[in-house]
Amino acid sequence: MPKQTLDQLIAAGEKIAMLTCYDATFAKVSAAAGVDVLLVGDSLGMVLQGAENTLQVTMQDMIYHTKCVAAGAPNTLIMTDMPYGSYEHDIEDACHNAQALIDAGADIVKIEGGEFLATVRHMVKRGIPVCAHLGFTPQSVIQLGGYKIQGKTDESAQKITQDAINMHAAGASLILLEMVPANLARQITEKFKIPTIGIGAGIDCSGQVLVIQDLLGIYSGVASKSPGDYKAPRFAKNFLAESGSIQQAIANYVQAVKNKIFPAAEHSY
Repeated sequence: MPKQTLDQLIAAGEKIAMLTCYDATFAKVSAAAGVDVLLVGDSLGMVLQGAENTLQVTMQDMIYHTKCVAAGAPNTLIMTDMPYGSYEHDIEDACHNAQALIDAGADIVKIEGGEFLATVRHMVKRGIPVCAHLGFTPQSVIQLGGYKIQGKTDESAQKITQDAINMHAAGASLILLEMVPANLARQITEKFKIPTIGIGAGIDCSGQVLVIQDLLGIYSGVASKSPGDYKAPRFAKNFLAESGSIQQAIANYVQAVKNKIFPAAEHSY
């Protein structure tokens, strides 16, 4: 399918189906199944490299996997995570790194946290679209004390909301909300014209994202731990279990998002 802008999807009243993948094969299959946006996530640190978190992922990793995904799905919108250490310390370095990801095939770059307003403004001025990732931010997993829901207290909810307001004003093209209460995600979504993408953030976001290995039920945790010790996150759903093939599982995910069936209450906080 030809690339559509996110604004076109929103204007049509259509939910955005986003899927995280890291290679040309899954990118090609996902595009054929109707996925609107492919996210090249730094989650590859855990899913592909077997690490404990995303913190060891490099720019070289992200450039390589962005090229792979872009090769498999040249007509699909591609978003790429800026890895830990690539944007936090220097605005010019951040813009240089973002441009490298765009040159590799990304259409949008994603950064974590609400504090990088000047960086976002600078990127947008340079013509680089930015997604702001708020709520649970995996690159801050150590500071956050683990994989915990964010926005449960009034103070935390107000901070996430204010971060969203600030990022919108700075020119972010969309906001990704991870592991926040569904009612908070709904309130933020209703505030803005720009899209919100949810993962563990309820049904009312403008769209949804899952990691393809979670969608297929094949991720069983980091390499150092037994698969039996792994418990899938609440927001994950195994679509392969009720499908006859990987292709059909992805297509079923797209339709479940478009038809506002996924996520159900059991996949939300």
